[in-house]
This record gives sequence, C-alpha cells and structure tokens, in this order.
Amino acid sequence: MATSRAKYAFGVPSQVKAEAIGVPGKRTFRLVLESGAASASLWLEKEQLHQLALYIQEISASLPSDSKAREGQPPEPQWSGGVTNIDFKIGRLALGHDSGSNCLLFLTHDIEKPDDNVATLSFWLPLRQGEELAEEALKVCAAGRPQCFLCGQPINPEGHMCPRANGHAPLQA
Repeated sequence: MATSRAKYAFGVPSQVKAEAIGVPGKRTFRLVLESGAASASLWLEKEQLHQLALYIQEISASLPSDSKAREGQPPEPQWSGGVTNIDFKIGRLALGHDSGSNCLLFLTHDIEKPDDNVATLSFWLPLRQGEELAEEALKVCAAGRPQCFLCGQPINPEGHMCPRANGHAPLQA
C-alpha cells in the first residue's frame, strides 16, 4: 500500500486513546494521538466512535489467525516534524488494512475544511494496537446512559418516554 496522502502524516503514533469528556448525556468524544513532537485531538460523535470500533473488530475477525499475529514494518515512519498540535472535528474518516505490514490506515478529514483529495491527518496502527483501541472505544461508549430495550434510545436518569410504548409508560434505567 502506498503512503497516505494527508496534510499531517503521523505514521505510527506512540499513543492513541479514545475518551469521553463530560457527564453521560452531555459527553463529547475524541481520539487523542501523540506521535513524536506532535499531538492531535480528533473530535467525533459517539456513534462514529462506536462504528469505528466495530469496523476494526470486523477487519480483525475477517483475517486468518496466522496473519493476525504477524507484525510487519509500518509503511510510514513516526512524525519527524516539529511541535504540532492539531485539533479538529472529524467530518469523514476512512479506515483500511494493509496486509503487507498488517497495519490499519486511518485517514481523517476536518469537517470545517473538506478536501476530497487530501486527508487532514493520517496515521497507522499495527493490528494489535487497533484491536486495543477498539476495545477501549467500546468501553468508553458503553459508560454512558443505558439504552432502552424497546427503541434503542438512551434512558436519562429521570426516565424515558419510549415512543414504542406510545409514550404512555415511562421507563427507568
């Protein structure tokens, strides 16, 4: 796989984590990356983070077991530029798998500055590190409000007027 086309190419970050800030119902979500002297806060919606985690797990599950354990050389080196702090909301995120290096490629696009040809930031994760990120992201997403078993909407601490119950039966968490 060729190197990524991005304004900022982080290579393989030394740290990637998923986190939520705030109280359930009013949380914001982000991926925090550190690569060399650079860092990034990539803001996204809870559903985007959840789907990203599921897709990483789907890619991993589709690979033969012998290739999961194999680790290759990442296609790009770690960030070697100067101190850089990037902070943006993800408008579009693409994820791919390079079988030669057994790494996942993330291409993120800033919602404020869309460019179809060049991603705002790219980074690579070895498959094992991607699987760990997926597990962490699912835990972050699950730590919020519980979902209604009828309609799937979140249940607030004061209860929930479920549309599938015609709004007549308040459900408690």
